[in-house]
Amino acid sequence: MEFLGPEAAKKEISLELDAPEELFIEADEDRLGQITLNLLQNGISYTPEGGRVRVKAVIVETAGEEGGDAPEHVRITVSDTGIGIPKKDLPRIFERFYRVDKARSRSSGGTGLGLSIVKHLVELHHGTIRVESTVGVGSTFVIELPLIHDY
Repeated sequence: MEFLGPEAAKKEISLELDAPEELFIEADEDRLGQITLNLLQNGISYTPEGGRVRVKAVIVETAGEEGGDAPEHVRITVSDTGIGIPKKDLPRIFERFYRVDKARSRSSGGTGLGLSIVKHLVELHHGTIRVESTVGVGSTFVIELPLIHDY
């Protein structure tokens, strides 16, 4: 958030963080940073001036198989009030080199690798990622990571 604050300020985009200070997750700090940095950069890039990009982290219980207890997870959501992603593109956005808007991505320096790298890093942490989006309203990326890893 601190690193991207100046970039967001140039576009008058408010950056918001909603996470309990005591939240702790067993993870690779650099890779987790890369995940959030990429999603925040995308949010800022594809949100018009005066918009909002928000990161929220909460602990969630997940139902285990056959109703048993399952390990707790951390749900991290990165949402924006940006241009959104067309429904037809949603199934493909985590593919390598896939770009929703070829012309805009090229002009902004996008390679089409960012989200595929994010997905790979999330999976390395035994987590999942999904996206919800509405054109003209914004996008929300939802990441679920185990709180503690079983190695």
